[in-house]
Amino acid sequence: MDAVWIGVALVVAVAGGWPVTAGLLKFATSKTVRAVDDAESGVADASEGPAEAGSVTAVPEASALETSAPDASAPRPRVEVLRGGLLIGFLERGAVAVAIFSGQPVAIAYVVAIKGLGRYPELKDTPAASERFIIGTLASMLWAASVAAVTKALLL
Repeated sequence: MDAVWIGVALVVAVAGGWPVTAGLLKFATSKTVRAVDDAESGVADASEGPAEAGSVTAVPEASALETSAPDASAPRPRVEVLRGGLLIGFLERGAVAVAIFSGQPVAIAYVVAIKGLGRYPELKDTPAASERFIIGTLASMLWAASVAAVTKALLL
């Protein structure tokens, strides 16, 4: 009977991680998160009002203007989806769950290393894709590890 529960847990870990990861990636690009990102990056709010009389305001250089955060009404650039991510996610979650069920959690480090090295050329030039990669990988692996760990604990 344990084999049946492990099989069910593998299916839940592999297939169930897809909507969880997709939901977190959607949340990461939501208006709420973008507003927090803009606030943390120092985008000025129009409600701050004029500067005090007698205060000195520095004029930004041209290069600083080019690297400043875009205004909230401007459309954000489309984030290129890394090819093969769906299939890689399924394989990754399966490998993480199998590593935990087999008592070899160190194997998860191999999964992370292989995935990171395989995606490095695409990620080094695209910060937005790097962010999606990190969020997706962590969400995916945490889901699979949680399902496998809870199942393993219940079977003991």
